[in-house]
Amino acid sequence: MQKKHFENLVRPKVLVLVDESNVGSSVRTAGRGLDWLKLRDFLAGPNTGRELIEMVVYAGLPPAIPIWQEERDKKNKFMHWLRSNGFMVVTKDGSPAEEGHYKANIDVMMAIDAVELSVEMKPDVIILVTGDADFAYLAIKLRRHGIRVEVASVAANLGNTLRSAANAVIDLAPLFRTFELMKAQDASRPAQRPHRGKRPRFRAVQPRDGGDDA
Repeated sequence: MQKKHFENLVRPKVLVLVDESNVGSSVRTAGRGLDWLKLRDFLAGPNTGRELIEMVVYAGLPPAIPIWQEERDKKNKFMHWLRSNGFMVVTKDGSPAEEGHYKANIDVMMAIDAVELSVEMKPDVIILVTGDADFAYLAIKLRRHGIRVEVASVAANLGNTLRSAANAVIDLAPLFRTFELMKAQDASRPAQRPHRGKRPRFRAVQPRDGGDDA
């Protein structure tokens, strides 16, 4: 009886991997600001009956060049906030792309880490917080190792191949509706493209912050 009672108390161990650009774009499209603490509790908090091993956030940084420095400093400040609140953060320096954007593709880093961490941390469940269909093969690969794979996204941003590759889909739309509305000036900005950021625009008299907030 004691052994059975102990087994009933064992909670599945969960590893959460977040594509910051993808989920950030989704929540901005909904006109909301992303509440990272609520997101963590929703996916693997005490009330879910699961044990969170780590929540790893993968984020691209603006290029390390003068014209991007202000946006880079803002993003690094946000990364520091995430680390201070218990998130593991992995960043990649971006490179200039077409006019007004930068590119920082974190897909490969996230996929490699997912395989390595699945061996090192031995999670029962891995939650991929992204809608990017490029992660479909990763989901299948992890399932072959006996790991349950769940994808957390919104329907509009979830690729069909990723949906079918996962064991289950977690709809983030209801959670997003509990987040605070974005300020009018922020909501009017165009959504950031996946793995890209807006370059700051400047007026002749006074600098204008035209970049996406982290």
